Amino acid sequence: MSAAETPAEQSSRPVPVSALRGPILRRVSRSFYLSILFLPGKLRNPVALGYLLARASDTIADTIELPIELRLDKLELLAREIQGDANPDPTSKDFASHDPPGIGDISVSVSPLQKNESERALIESLPSCLGWLDQTEAFDRDEVRAVLEKINRGQILDLQRFRDPKQVVALETAADLDEYTYLVAGSAGEFWTRLCFHHLRKFSTRSESDMLELGKRYGQGLQLINILRDAGEDLRVGRCYFPNEELAAAAMEPSQIVRESQRFLPVYRKWRQKAEQGIKAGFDYSNSIRNRRVRIATVLPALIGARTLALLREASATVLHRRIKVPRKEVRSIITSVTSSLGSRSRIETLFRDLSR
Repeated sequence: MSAAETPAEQSSRPVPVSALRGPILRRVSRSFYLSILFLPGKLRNPVALGYLLARASDTIADTIELPIELRLDKLELLAREIQGDANPDPTSKDFASHDPPGIGDISVSVSPLQKNESERALIESLPSCLGWLDQTEAFDRDEVRAVLEKINRGQILDLQRFRDPKQVVALETAADLDEYTYLVAGSAGEFWTRLCFHHLRKFSTRSESDMLELGKRYGQGLQLINILRDAGEDLRVGRCYFPNEELAAAAMEPSQIVRESQRFLPVYRKWRQKAEQGIKAGFDYSNSIRNRRVRIATVLPALIGARTLALLREASATVLHRRIKVPRKEVRSIITSVTSSLGSRSRIETLFRDLSR
């Protein structure tokens, strides 16, 4: 930004699609960016765009410098704009300069609050992301909007549930947790599936209905891993995704979990096992894909997820008191092993078995 340029002027500058799906995407998601690189071009754009919009809305939801009500207002505004409310003619060639009413305000008011430069750049590029969405072909645009409707609903529900970081609040039932993981991640598995069946000839050896179910469970499994890995950190800021009904059966309050982590383990273990089932669904999903490049892109999160679950099992009760993450060196090794075999099914099966131990 030049010395004479205001934040509003910077946020209104068009960002080329090449920058959105290249440097900006790479900076906000290094691992997922690698998966996207393996996809054929006709899949790369809608998947990248869907991810950027979901990540931008997630960044707004996580901007703790803003009061909850303001975050909800801005998230709901972005959700409406994604669905096409008040958007100009989508056939306009000047889509990069598209700046819907209110979106420029989000860029200006939310981006300076981002300590992470990559997330700041993403929020500043929101008008251009929406312009890109307007210009996307009808099928892909409808699919991006459909999955973002669910993801945004899950994000808004999350903010409404956890309003006070000083008070630990738990979800009420297992069904609530299943709903949340479906909205923010299981729906993404369905989105990926519909795009692949639409754009790729003979995408899978399984039927579309089977793949939609596996994709949904795969996404839910990946989201459960995030919840399991971040459980201690979430509890310390008032978020408990583990159901009250299960805690009550263990004679526990949400506020006791961190202090009495050993007693909490049976509840934690149940959801870890459910995450394992979801990751196994992801392996089965990936194994049925005919296109090798798409198979590689699809299986990488399952392999990294399998290794993360193994580390969570090893950590046992200490998981609430330290950060569990697969080292980058191991991630690179997994990627190299899969790509060097050109997505061989036998190699993927061996890897999955070894990483799950």
